[in-house]
Amino acid sequence: MEIFKEGKVYEVLLATKSNITPVGVIRKDNRLNFRLFEGKSANDIRNHPYGVIHITWDVELLVKTALNLPVEVEFEDANSIPIKKIKGLPSIEGRVEFLEREIKDELGKAHVLECSLVPTYKDIRPMLFPPISRADFHLLEMGIYLTRLYVATRSLNVRESQKLYSKIWESYQLYKKLGGESKLAEKIMGFAIAAPRWNP
Repeated sequence: MEIFKEGKVYEVLLATKSNITPVGVIRKDNRLNFRLFEGKSANDIRNHPYGVIHITWDVELLVKTALNLPVEVEFEDANSIPIKKIKGLPSIEGRVEFLEREIKDELGKAHVLECSLVPTYKDIRPMLFPPISRADFHLLEMGIYLTRLYVATRSLNVRESQKLYSKIWESYQLYKKLGGESKLAEKIMGFAIAAPRWNP
């Protein structure tokens, strides 16, 4: 757990009974806290309160899981809980305690689960990963802004939609300037342009 400094937000992958999604976790003592919005992962936790936090430096994997795009990963049984985990990634398994509540921000009201993973097994061994380039951070930002753009367009929040689209465009330009070559960046720009059309 020492790899997670208290108070810092880390982008990781959460595996639940039937889904994988990126979450921002914050360590508090011996727990990893995160928030889930309505969706498959939240339903999994309600009905089957276990999860596996995976550490990955693969930004494309984080973005693709955020957008529910196909990913190529292999699963295996977790060691201490009755769900599967992603093979080959450092992981922390655990029981998930949660509280349901409603929050309100610039996108409107949302029902969320405030979750806390209590570790039951850790598989964090030294592994060599390529460093994340500065361009990769902008790709990650594009993915995050796109998920928020979907919410803004669905709630007909034109001003927020325009702001988020501008942020995606700025991140895209910086991504290309810093040497980013992933086709996923073009795909996200395409989704951003189309979002107001198919999210009435």
